[in-house]
Amino acid sequence: MPAPAVPRLDFELLRRVAFYFAVVNLFVAPFVPDPFSHAVGGATPFALLSIIGQPTMPKGVAFFLLWQWAQTFSRALQSIFDGESMANGIAGPDVLQAYWYALSSLIVLALAFRLVLGGIKSPTVRDYYAHERWRAQDLILVYVGSIAASVFFNIASRQVGSLDQPLFAASQVKVVALFLLCTYVFTTGRGGGTLLAAIFIEILVGFTGFLSDFRAVFIYVAFAALAARVRWTFTASAAAVIWLALLLLLALFWTSVKVEYRDYVTGETESQQIRVPLDERMAYLGDKALNIGDTKWGETSYMLLIRFAYVDIFGQVIGVAENAPEAVPMRQWKDALSHVLQPRVLFPGKAALSDTDVYMRLTRADPTEYVRLGTSISVGYMAENYVDLGFPGMLAGIFVIGVMLALVMKYFMARPLPWMLREGIVMAFAFSAGGVGMEMSLPKMLGGMLMFFLVWSLIAKFALPMVMRWLDQRAGLPRTMTP
Repeated sequence: MPAPAVPRLDFELLRRVAFYFAVVNLFVAPFVPDPFSHAVGGATPFALLSIIGQPTMPKGVAFFLLWQWAQTFSRALQSIFDGESMANGIAGPDVLQAYWYALSSLIVLALAFRLVLGGIKSPTVRDYYAHERWRAQDLILVYVGSIAASVFFNIASRQVGSLDQPLFAASQVKVVALFLLCTYVFTTGRGGGTLLAAIFIEILVGFTGFLSDFRAVFIYVAFAALAARVRWTFTASAAAVIWLALLLLLALFWTSVKVEYRDYVTGETESQQIRVPLDERMAYLGDKALNIGDTKWGETSYMLLIRFAYVDIFGQVIGVAENAPEAVPMRQWKDALSHVLQPRVLFPGKAALSDTDVYMRLTRADPTEYVRLGTSISVGYMAENYVDLGFPGMLAGIFVIGVMLALVMKYFMARPLPWMLREGIVMAFAFSAGGVGMEMSLPKMLGGMLMFFLVWSLIAKFALPMVMRWLDQRAGLPRTMTP
């Protein structure tokens, strides 16, 4: 009698988990302030995964949608802690509308992804396992080289402001290299110790910057496991729980220290320029970690929740737009397209678009309570689409964005590269376009989309084949192995 097949981490498993999640929230719904909204929000991941859950769907799509769903559903969870309906909160009654509009937008995005990406052909066995032909130590060297390249691109972008978008796109090479290393370890079982070291370094480096960059590595590794279809055993389940718990712990720690830390590293200046050496920054964080017992966990957890939920600002935009519509029709799309189609390298006199200025104009609010030390605040691309098109018209704009994102993904999924390398490029693209989720402004999303396509189409055509030939040579393989 054959042994039962071991389940694997894939869209089917995620869909089953999402179904159980929906059922649990259905039973919880009668006891929360917004029963129907809570139940539908809890069922949305199942709907999204049912729409996009094709075996060849790029895993970056799942990240893009589920991350923004989590931001939306967090507002429903916040209402439980507040003990009042979303419509009765400080931000006003339009928050509940914004919640529904956001969920509707995610369904439309999923439909756009399914329409464009649903027909991707399954990879051959050779393509799917092509990355396994290389050696672990060489992939590690590629990853270390990608870190150096990413640092160089980030420094260069600060020195040459007109090239910040293409250089940022190029800096995503580190994401692709780490994703490839993760999938190699997950499918071969080799190099696990080195991967753990790389993860530790990523977390450490993420904490020493100005923003919460440490979370990125948790996302890359999780979706690399999904791409590699790891065997889902009890050990894998325990590892996933520990992985999520560690992410939440680090997020809570960062939430508790970030205000004081930013004051410290910038010398209390209204900017994002770090003035404190790395060793002193590490010592400061180390001291905070040693005194983690002083953290007010309940208060910090609530602060993290309300920061992650990004629906209240959308609700504020709805209220202003209904009472004082924009005088210029389609202003947000016009400004975004004008900004994208006039690259600063060719139009050095082009005025900069400020997310904070747009926020103040569309919400009529004082951003002081949100903005500290030169950080900006955005109403997000969903709210900008609402201002231009209302509801349900905004869904047409959201659908167009989804189609554009999907076309870029489809282009890279069709390149003659190992399957996991294609998945890694799409993951880097999804993170660059949706790493901040609903906060991403329309101009930044469209501009980033265009620059990523231009930069990475060149990298995929010229740079990646050279790296692959080097990996083949190091592995003692004939040149014919490289696509």
